[in-house]
Amino acid sequence: MNEQKYTFEEVWKTLSAVNVNEHTDEKQGLTYLSWAWAWGIMMQYYPEFQFSFYETEDGLPYVSLPDGSAEVRCTVNIGNLSRTQSLPLSIGFKPIINPNAFQINTAKQRCLTKCFGIYGLGHYIYANEDLPQDEVSSDNIKDTKQEVQKNDVDEDIGWANTFVKGFKNLVKTHKTRESVQNYYKSNGKSIKRLESINPDMLADIDNYCKEYIATLEEKNDG
Repeated sequence: MNEQKYTFEEVWKTLSAVNVNEHTDEKQGLTYLSWAWAWGIMMQYYPEFQFSFYETEDGLPYVSLPDGSAEVRCTVNIGNLSRTQSLPLSIGFKPIINPNAFQINTAKQRCLTKCFGIYGLGHYIYANEDLPQDEVSSDNIKDTKQEVQKNDVDEDIGWANTFVKGFKNLVKTHKTRESVQNYYKSNGKSIKRLESINPDMLADIDNYCKEYIATLEEKNDG
């Protein structure tokens, strides 16, 4: 099976334009992107992505540092591309000594999401900005209330192809008519973007969903 070929530029252009504001949490004055939503978005655009966490030869899931603190490390691969990030185990800005399993798991999920950010997903959150860079109006860049403008990526057929591929892959994970319909509705914003780029591609998705639902109902009737 041939490995999908990408460039960092095209992946960045796709992921950095995604508005994730509805999927963030506030903790101790900091904004975090929910790892579960980050995972879902990545599956939508690049369902073939893979990830791994660093482990020592003894199977320790984190790196111990000389001062007693520790960090986790994560690598995310998208096709031929690879990015690695690290994240300290901490509560707020205070490092954790001798972390427990829950603290390690939390840090790993945050590190995975941070790695997605290096590819572009939610990057503007780490930069303390309100909106994705491509959605901010340059005319009002200094205003506290920045206006969202139509992005060039909306006309990018490459984004449309990636979305359609990811959407179809995830449709097949749903087992009822209601589940498929709810999944379609949850992608409302992307569906509208797709319609503005190429109505025929939207029609393709609609027909695919109808045919898949018909297949499900035939199985249930059987």
